[in-house]
Order: sequence, then C-alpha cells, then structure tokens
Amino acid sequence: MNILFVCHRLPYPPTRGGKIRPFHMIKHLNVSHAVTVVSLAESAKELDEGSGLKAHCTNLIAEVLSPQVRWFQAYVALLNGKPSSVAYFRSSRLMSRIKDVLSKERFDLVFVHCAFVAQYVLGIQCPIRILDFGDLDSEKWLEYSLRKPFPFSLGFKIEAQKLRNYEKMIANQFTHCAVTTGGELDSYEKMNVPIPCTVISNGVDLNYFHNESKPTQISNNIVFVGRMDYYPNIDGVEYFVDDIFPIIRQQFPKVAFQIVGSNPGRRVRRLASIPGVTVTGHVPDVRPYLCNAGVAVAPLRIARGVQNKILEALAMNIPSVTTPQVARGVEGIDGEHLLVGEGPEMFAKQVVRLFEDHALRGRIVKAGRQMLEDTYTWSHSMKILDKLIV
Repeated sequence: MNILFVCHRLPYPPTRGGKIRPFHMIKHLNVSHAVTVVSLAESAKELDEGSGLKAHCTNLIAEVLSPQVRWFQAYVALLNGKPSSVAYFRSSRLMSRIKDVLSKERFDLVFVHCAFVAQYVLGIQCPIRILDFGDLDSEKWLEYSLRKPFPFSLGFKIEAQKLRNYEKMIANQFTHCAVTTGGELDSYEKMNVPIPCTVISNGVDLNYFHNESKPTQISNNIVFVGRMDYYPNIDGVEYFVDDIFPIIRQQFPKVAFQIVGSNPGRRVRRLASIPGVTVTGHVPDVRPYLCNAGVAVAPLRIARGVQNKILEALAMNIPSVTTPQVARGVEGIDGEHLLVGEGPEMFAKQVVRLFEDHALRGRIVKAGRQMLEDTYTWSHSMKILDKLIV
C-alpha cells in the first residue's frame, strides 16, 4: 500500500511535544507499506534534525515555516472565518510540493495526524482517508477561554467555535477518524458527525523507560516533566508551587520540586527563586530525573487526552499524583494505579501519602506497570491502527 502521511510537526527526533505518536505510526506503517511523510519545521535546524526520519519512511517532504510567518497568518485569520490555529500551519510551498507529488504518484491511503494540516489533502481522491485528531483542540481552546483574562478569553472562545466548525467540516472529508481517549471520543460524538471514530491510545516505550534500581530509601524529590512553553504545563506548575507545595513543605521541610522541561519562560523561571524549587530547562534525557524522584506530579488544570508524562513515570516505577482533569485521560483507577487530588489540600495529602505509606507505593507501582503492559504499549496501539487500514 502506498501511503501519504501528513503531520503538523516533523516527528523526529521522537521526543515529546507532539512527535512521539506520529513517529511510532510512521515507523510501524513503513514496515509493510511505502510511506511518504509530509510535514513542517520551524527552522532550518529543526529541518536538518528531522532528516533522520528518512531512515523510517520511504520519502520525506518537509518545508520550513518560520514562527514569524506562522503568527502573521494567524493574526490575519482573526479578521475572517478561518481558525487562526489552522492558518498557523499554512505553507504555500508545502502545498505546491504535495501537488507535484500527486501529479506523479497515486496513493492508496491518506493519513493525517492533527486536524490543522488536513487542509493539505482536501480534494485528494483516495480509497482510504484517515484523520487522527489526537485530541480535539476546540475543546482545549474553550478551556483556555475560561482561564485567560479578558480580552484573551474572548479570543480563545471565538477561536474555539471557529475550530469546532472546522473540525466538523474536516471530519466529513474522511472515511474514518481517530482520537486518543474515550473522553475525546465522547467529545467527537457530540459533534454529530456520521464518520466513524476509533480510540488509538498513546503508548510508552517500556524498553526505554524502565528502572531496575532498588533504592534503599525514598527520594525527597517531586518531579514534573513537560514542555515548559505549553500553557497548561505553565499553569500547572504555577498552581503546584504557589498553592500545593507549601502545604507539603509544612510536613516535609526538606522535600524538593524539580520542573524538568525545555523552553521555560519568565513565569516558570521565577519559580526557581522559591526555596526547594529547581527549573532545569532542556535536558538531554529525562530518565535520570525520574529515577531520582520519589513522586511524579501532573497538577494540570487544563488537560486533554493521554498525558505521556504519567505513562513514563509509571514505566520508571515512580508513583504519580494527578488532578482529575489528567486522570480522565488514562484508564488508571484512583488508589490503584495512581492517586488523584482535587484542590490544593487533597493534592498535597495524596503526595504526602506516597512519601509515608511504603506499602501503598509498592501496590501502585506494581499495578501501574501492569496497566501499561496491558493497555499502553505502542504495539497494542498499532494493532488497532492496522485494523483501520485493511
């Protein structure tokens, strides 16, 4: 089968930030099929780094679309009915290259990861057309509108409605759609689109994320891992440091909190001035920080889909505490695979429980690892994908 795979960001190297899922899909599909990947990069450096994807696909077509051009296009879209988040990914050069390939080659399957780039395949005649939403971003923008101050709240509310209309229109252009969680499937079904939709969960590489060490005592470190130029992560760590961490420090004065992730802005960097808080910035490998933690936290108040940070912590035998918003994205049970804390007092209490109750830690780590092996491996997800393309 000849496959045209379109994604919004060059999925190589396969780190977080929207690259893990499409990378594993491309790598898997290319084993039995010919996969032409079409994607965008923000800089010549990113384009060069992304060239490593050529080892995992048949052909790679990519163009640089600078942040300056992206934001200009997004601002212009504020004046018309098009979603700014779609305009942000519009490249006339990439569109031209796709048309050139289509004039010479026939594809059996068009696969699009992320609705923002579905614009590149409109009108392409193909027997199988699959749109992998991942998460429904219109829902995310609506949540943003509830937390941002005016006039930004109004801007996000308008964008959410424009994007919801776009998502409904785009879904009808495909033969099948996919999302990451049951919660996202519920949101999809509320759009009343007649196109079938399947849940393909994210996975975790259990060979890469594993921890064989047997510490003699529990580390005093609490860790958060995530890209720190992403608003839900910024809001989450501020919430934790300002409202939750002081409660924990009352009982454990020596406990420390590490914020591990690239591109921390001023709002995140200022947290490093608070006693016990460290902001690392970019690190080449997050595993040592997970290994050196007693508890992993995901204090996000805005969360869609599967949070890979939770899966990776569980794979490293580190128990996690999450908000209810994060917990909805995984199939884990509160008290069995992870602990859930709603509000600062309860969240802090759950973290303290994991520091104090060694038996509880052991049960959660064991059950969490088993859940990953049963549900959240890439091989499990790719079997679902295979069923869609036959």
